[in-house]
Amino acid sequence: MESVLQVIFSAVFVSTILRVSTPLILPALGGLIAELGGVPNIALEGMMLTAACAGVLVSAYTQSEWLGLLAGVLLAEIMALILGFFHLNLKADIILVGLALNILASGATIFVVYLLTGDKGSSSKLVSLQMPTVDIPFIKDIPVLGEILSGQNLLTYVAFIATGLVWLFLYRTRPGIHVRAVGENPDAARSVGINVTAMRYLALLMSGFLAALGGIHLSMGYVKFFQRDMTAGRGFIALAAVYLGAKHPVGTLIAAVVFGAADALSIQLGNLKIPSQLVQMIPYVVTVASLILYAVVRKRQAAARQRKFQQASL
Repeated sequence: MESVLQVIFSAVFVSTILRVSTPLILPALGGLIAELGGVPNIALEGMMLTAACAGVLVSAYTQSEWLGLLAGVLLAEIMALILGFFHLNLKADIILVGLALNILASGATIFVVYLLTGDKGSSSKLVSLQMPTVDIPFIKDIPVLGEILSGQNLLTYVAFIATGLVWLFLYRTRPGIHVRAVGENPDAARSVGINVTAMRYLALLMSGFLAALGGIHLSMGYVKFFQRDMTAGRGFIALAAVYLGAKHPVGTLIAAVVFGAADALSIQLGNLKIPSQLVQMIPYVVTVASLILYAVVRKRQAAARQRKFQQASL
């Protein structure tokens, strides 16, 4: 028990939380924008997986991490356009299209990796690159705090900065307000001249961009290779963070960090004499428990509002 507490209350553990939370924060923010735009992006998982694979392969063959980043983003954006086209233009169910894209991404990434490396499990035979880490001047020399905040991957800092930028976009810019208006009441938005289809395409494209960054962090920040289905449900956990965060950027960030803490705990406990099966369950148990708690709280809030309405009508 003492060793477990030592792990939890260490600077290394807090630093790990920030690192592990990054591929949850970024797609969660993307899922938030899509959700508020009225086009829930179930394909976050597939977009992350595709970007992770493309980033590794392109960086390996070009020896440029930035070209790898660009390739991952472009493929995720293409997937976002496909999702938008089938749903917005062909009127297909967005949930079904999203699930289809997830399945396609899972199979296509392994197929491409196998064609290039002959390995169906990972791209470890290729020499791929990582996104750079950043040492923050002055802060890096501060004991404990420097160990936590400095030396993180570039995309970790991007994730936290993106939270503020998403908030500014949604609540302080005209396109962001239009996206929220379209999500709340598309008919009312259309009546005042807002192009509903264009705003929803914008929401999906922004969602795809952020999901791509999360996927690239997995394969080019978290590790240096692509592994089969390495997203491991993070796209769906990111969606859960959107709802647990009350569909607000700050709340979504906090929820994603909580899930990241559970994942970091499972990583640290894996080094101790604890059954690996139990350790690997931790992030998913926390996700399910959080969703149950969220549902209970929402139900009680709805019941309280109903009672107030009934009392007011008497």
